[in-house]
Amino acid sequence: MLLSSSSPSFVGGRREVRVKKTLSLSLSLSSFHYHSNFKLGFNCHNYLFNNPLLEFQQSLNLNNNKKISLNRNGCFVFCCSADDSAEIMVAPTTTSVAPLVKKRKRYRKLYPGESKGIVEEMRFVAMKLRNDKTNKKITEEEGGGGEREEIWQPSIKGFLNYLVDSKLVFETLERIVDESDDVNYAYFRKTGLERSEVLSKDIELISQQDLVIPQPSSPGVSYARYLEELAEKSAPMFLCHFYNIYFAHISGGQVIAKQVSEKLLEGRELEFCRWEGDELELLKDVRDKLNQLGEHWSRDEKNKCLREATKSFRFLGHIVRLIIL
Repeated sequence: MLLSSSSPSFVGGRREVRVKKTLSLSLSLSSFHYHSNFKLGFNCHNYLFNNPLLEFQQSLNLNNNKKISLNRNGCFVFCCSADDSAEIMVAPTTTSVAPLVKKRKRYRKLYPGESKGIVEEMRFVAMKLRNDKTNKKITEEEGGGGEREEIWQPSIKGFLNYLVDSKLVFETLERIVDESDDVNYAYFRKTGLERSEVLSKDIELISQQDLVIPQPSSPGVSYARYLEELAEKSAPMFLCHFYNIYFAHISGGQVIAKQVSEKLLEGRELEFCRWEGDELELLKDVRDKLNQLGEHWSRDEKNKCLREATKSFRFLGHIVRLIIL
């Protein structure tokens, strides 16, 4: 402790210590560390009241709350400044803590239709595929001056090949969901959309026109084999094909079948286009179940499912083209 003061003097028989305002004090105690001008700290009561050189009761106002305080360790801390505005100061710590900045959470951008379910996402894929084909067709027509104009002329033999290959694909779908132990496929049994039996009736009817029922051709065989392999590999990817096959038949396949029937079968209604109930409601029930399952799929599984949607339409397109071959 460094103390700068004048020598003690006696006033009226009493000893008085006059402390200069230039007092410079530095104290470093085990329980108290303090640096200041005009501040003084004592670590015990005995030193304060028993030291004859520091009879502050005679020269300092001990009842002034601004000039004396008691810390948690029982130590008196005095302010030796003559200025009443002096306050007890605590030296700032040398280490400063940076303010906690909360990391901003980033959200992934949703895929088109993702908020409504996996079926809606597949619908966007189908729309994009259709638009790409339309734009390509327009570009070819503009570039070729409209010279290439495809005339769609179905043949009864080609239509029979189309029905045979379609029957193989539907049989494969129905057999997989009926026989598989995968619980995901159990939700899609007996949906009312099954087509294999009614296709057998249409094939038998058309074969009566002196036509031999052919074996399934390459497009149908390739697709059926692919579905079997996919069913063992991934339920989400297989169910994508399951839904799209029925969707494609209801939205487009029936229209094609009716047009062919008008040209080749005198407008006879095919069993392939008859339903026990409203086919749109039956398809909606399948769509709702698929969306519910899709809620438990990872984003990676959904992306694979969307890629399979494109493959599904390509496989079906090859089978439809059998009508005009």
